[in-house]
Amino acid sequence: MPPLNTALAGAHLLVVDDQPDQLRLLIDVLRHAGCRISVGFDGSQAYERALAISPDLILMDVRMPRMDGFAACRLLAADARTSAIPVIFLTVAGDLDERLNGLEIGAVDYVLKPFDAAEVLARIRVHLVRAGGKREVQDDGFAVDTTGNGVLVRAAIQHLSQRLNDPPTVEHLARLLGTNEKRLSRAFRENLGQTVFEYLREERLRVAQTLLSTTPLSIASIAEEIGFSSAANFATAFRERFGVTPSAYRDEHRIQGAADSNQPAADAD
Repeated sequence: MPPLNTALAGAHLLVVDDQPDQLRLLIDVLRHAGCRISVGFDGSQAYERALAISPDLILMDVRMPRMDGFAACRLLAADARTSAIPVIFLTVAGDLDERLNGLEIGAVDYVLKPFDAAEVLARIRVHLVRAGGKREVQDDGFAVDTTGNGVLVRAAIQHLSQRLNDPPTVEHLARLLGTNEKRLSRAFRENLGQTVFEYLREERLRVAQTLLSTTPLSIASIAEEIGFSSAANFATAFRERFGVTPSAYRDEHRIQGAADSNQPAADAD
């Protein structure tokens, strides 16, 4: 057993694992280092207890019943009250794609099982130091409520924004977030007044506006970038939404941009 680590003394850690033997081993290691410990047994408990106790760091298994570690991490990252809490995954999975997926959705590190106690403590110490003063909850202006449904919407939006060109089905998206299709659809209607599909279509067209006015990408390239099956389908959807074709929109904003750049500077008062 490693000696008492004063750098970790007093840190409050949430340890989440559905295997009692693994939990006991981690608890022994962390208590010897002077940490305060709270425990969860699946991803749902990880999220609920993180809200309740606001731990300094979360050590969490990936493969657990009811809600896995990835789904819990998405919820934690999407909630302003928990998004700054570092999450370290503990897993037997050595697959690179799975580890990269965990890092992309918000985890700060991975430790492979069976783990070495000294390595676990070193990684915890590094990420506690890095987190530093970032644990203050800040208002980021995201207009959803603070209930579970609001957090679901936020997590879903973050996931969809990374995959506009190849989004999951609503059923698959719900599974990724540890919920069901009915609840996710209801959450979108209650928070945004839109279905998931309506939100996705609107977001694609909003991104298209930005790409048309700020990049030289072709219409076909933009259509592909945001997930339309063809440039023709994209042009039809864009015209229905904004009343002009993508080409006309680009020309209009190029003209407007040039006119703005030629305006004389305003006289000082």
